[in-house]
Amino acid sequence: MARLPAPGSVIVPDWHESTEGKEHLSSILRKNRRRVFGLLERPVLPPQVAADTASYKIFVSGKSGVGKTALVAKLAGLEVPVIHHETVGIQTTVVYWPAKLQASDRVVIFRFEFWDCGEAALKKFDHILPACKEKTDAFLFLFSFTDRSSFEDLPAQLSRVAGDVPNTVKMVIGSKFDQYMHTDVPERDLMAFRQAWELPLLRVKSVPGRRLADGRTLDGRAGLADVAHVLNGLGEHLWHQDQVAAGLVPGPQESSPDGGQG
Repeated sequence: MARLPAPGSVIVPDWHESTEGKEHLSSILRKNRRRVFGLLERPVLPPQVAADTASYKIFVSGKSGVGKTALVAKLAGLEVPVIHHETVGIQTTVVYWPAKLQASDRVVIFRFEFWDCGEAALKKFDHILPACKEKTDAFLFLFSFTDRSSFEDLPAQLSRVAGDVPNTVKMVIGSKFDQYMHTDVPERDLMAFRQAWELPLLRVKSVPGRRLADGRTLDGRAGLADVAHVLNGLGEHLWHQDQVAAGLVPGPQESSPDGGQG
């Protein structure tokens, strides 16, 4: 696996809050509401802010009830289900995210295609996991801060789902972080996990998204601000992975133990 990039070293972290960033975000918003994109749809940018698109397939994995479908809904700006229902079969969701690269000062539109599958379907049908893993660029492994067993299941998930695809981005996300006062997963356990697995670990909240003035419609810009760290993190690690694969950035096998080039 390629050496992990330092946070903010590949993508400008707060660029989406700048004037230029907001101009690009307008392509995925309509009257402050998030636009929903189908598999064959894409944002339309005016000529003066044109940007290349980088597409990636991402498989979301985790125990039933940890919030996989809720996470994807938040990333896409959709309503988060109030009551948990097991996802039937495979559900795909497309999310676009503009970001600025640190090295080239170039804007890229990331196209994330999230694949979410219910745990029962995975166990029942042998063909579903291979279909989800086929040509996958990244794996998101979820656990819930309110479910200790989902955290303890992470090593088995990592081995079972992604053990045979070593050169693929893997990220861990802890859901329901807003309920951290009632957490079953203390900070010392998170630190031990990070040291053992050397994987990026992010936290997301499960509180309902903020609303527009009508009190019903989700506030698209506020929702993007809530999940920008996840979308930027994904883009950062996936872009870095592509740079390593293209030989533009050295991988760990090219570095000698003393830090020099082998």
